[in-house]
Amino acid sequence: MMQKMSGLLSFGFLLLALIGWAQTSCSADHPWVVYEGNDGPGQGKHIVFVTGDEEYRSEESMPQLAKILAYRHGFKCTVLFAIDPGSGVINPNQNDNIPGLEALNSADLMVIFTRFRDLPDDQMELILDYIHSGKPIMGLRTATHAFRFQKHTKYAKYSFNNQDEDFRGGFGRQVLGETWINHYGKHQQESTRGLIAAGMENHPIVKGCSDIWGPSDVYGITDLHGDCKPVIMGQVLLGMNPDDKPNLEKELVPVAWTKTFTGEKGRTARVFTTTMGHAGDLKSEGFRRLLVNAGFWCLGMEEKTPARANVDLVGVYDPNPIGFDNAKKGIKPSDHQK
Repeated sequence: MMQKMSGLLSFGFLLLALIGWAQTSCSADHPWVVYEGNDGPGQGKHIVFVTGDEEYRSEESMPQLAKILAYRHGFKCTVLFAIDPGSGVINPNQNDNIPGLEALNSADLMVIFTRFRDLPDDQMELILDYIHSGKPIMGLRTATHAFRFQKHTKYAKYSFNNQDEDFRGGFGRQVLGETWINHYGKHQQESTRGLIAAGMENHPIVKGCSDIWGPSDVYGITDLHGDCKPVIMGQVLLGMNPDDKPNLEKELVPVAWTKTFTGEKGRTARVFTTTMGHAGDLKSEGFRRLLVNAGFWCLGMEEKTPARANVDLVGVYDPNPIGFDNAKKGIKPSDHQK
């Protein structure tokens, strides 16, 4: 009898070990990454990053920003990626698959950095449920042209080039404040100096932002839609270095602004948008601080915004150069857990 019990116990321990191994293995293979967060004012808040752009390396910059928010400020951060469904690797050119969007159901803030996505209806509906929930939204760079529906047309009105009068410019213009227009600064030739907009010197989003520069070129705009309030103006520089002279022939253009969006459920959300977002921009301490401060503001936590937020990089941040087909090959989300 004792021998039989011993055998059953051994089998039970083996079974538990196998279950534990399987859970760990499955967790490591999730097509997303989660940073639980350390102590800080952000504890109890969940930020979900939706990435997928072919050009500006959001698949590398957003995990770094998520780490800063998690490890320096206590937010739980989930980063979602464009995933090749066959191999499970991150592939920004896969414009119709961002698994894990169910994480938005528990999100307190969505940060979106996508470009021309053509998502299937079930994935887009998870994003739309969030957009119309009244919860805050932060959009970076190509989020002004986040969607271009060609294969999946049910939600075509959210496409960047939608011409319907009631939702002209799609998600970018209606929700964030502007859609894709053009490159105002010369792409890869003229960088951007960020200057605090007149009257916004005491806004919590610009706390401690004494130096904002990035290799992004300034995006052109028509006029900002809705109740947008420029926070940072973009000064076009004559080169790709922070000490280059400004191009005096080009006027200052808003490159970061606040806005509100009232969704179909009648709930109003805070929105922050910046047309900066080149992977190299995140090497600028001032730009990182702008984004961290904006996260606090979006969440209604502006009173908890540090006077000079800790935005030290976490680990190594060495993104590939921007450009099409320049994404690192064979990278899985679990590689960003390191």
